Amino acid sequence: MIHRTLPHLLATLLASASLVSAATPVKPAPKKAAKPTAKAAAKAPEIAPTHANVPYGTDPAQVMDVYLAKSDRPTPVVFYIHGGGWRAGDKAPVAGLKTYLDAGISVVSIQYRFVTQAQAAGIEPPVKWPLEDAARALQFVRSKAQEWHLNPNRIGATGGSAGGASTLWLCCHDDLADPTSADPIARQSTRLTCGAPVAAQTCFDPHLMREWLPGITYGGHAFGFTKDGQSRPDEFQAFYEGRDRVMPWIQEYSPYHLVTPDDPPLYLSYSPKPGDKIEKGAASQDPTHSPLLGLLLAEKLKAQGVEHYLTYPGAAPTRYASTTAFLIEKLTAP
Repeated sequence: MIHRTLPHLLATLLASASLVSAATPVKPAPKKAAKPTAKAAAKAPEIAPTHANVPYGTDPAQVMDVYLAKSDRPTPVVFYIHGGGWRAGDKAPVAGLKTYLDAGISVVSIQYRFVTQAQAAGIEPPVKWPLEDAARALQFVRSKAQEWHLNPNRIGATGGSAGGASTLWLCCHDDLADPTSADPIARQSTRLTCGAPVAAQTCFDPHLMREWLPGITYGGHAFGFTKDGQSRPDEFQAFYEGRDRVMPWIQEYSPYHLVTPDDPPLYLSYSPKPGDKIEKGAASQDPTHSPLLGLLLAEKLKAQGVEHYLTYPGAAPTRYASTTAFLIEKLTAP
């Protein structure tokens, strides 16, 4: 009897074990932690301005962000002008911001009125607003030197594309300070310690521009040649044909026409499209930002004895590795 009931007993025990197993939740094996991908990696926190949207004029666009470096002494200043063809863009983000602050250099980044607003308001030439806003903002920063613990004698400007052109204009233009003005801000200097424009337009004479870069179509909007429904090539052609009429404006607002021996040191940087030839009259995939614009300005700077450095892939190396390196050395030198 025992050997007949043993199989039955074993079967009962196995069935019971199966029921217990089915009723008990199985704890899954722990998964290995996934390695963070570049996409999943936490972004570095943005640096908030010490003072945000500080007005330097009465128009809502005339504001600046101020990032003050920690220092026991008045700090040098990087004066940042954003690009966007003088028609678009924003004062944030600021390229190299943390690097400057870590080097003990404060940063001011400005917003300004665009040529589209100027043309709608009947300003001639429209480029007057963005360029003279940059000058006014610079004077305002100097007026705040004591309050913000800044060194008004150590200010360097930088910016890309149109912001670079604005930088060059400030560097090459005579001082716009008016010592007799009743406005204390207008009495401040607009001269700079140095400038580091990136991919800047250097000349606004359409005859020279077309001679240098036959495919260029940039610049007419800055001098009032924009019309609704007009293409960029047509706009530039109107600028080209109307050049004599606006030549006094060109001589006032084109950096190439303003170079003099007392201009501050300049660091010009460009990044041409692969395959572009950097020579006068050659076709360019991006003539608006061609290194040729820098090369021909560099010739004029050299003739006037102005310290300058020109860098782009294939150019002779300079003593400075980057725009930030140039600005930091010039602004913190003894």
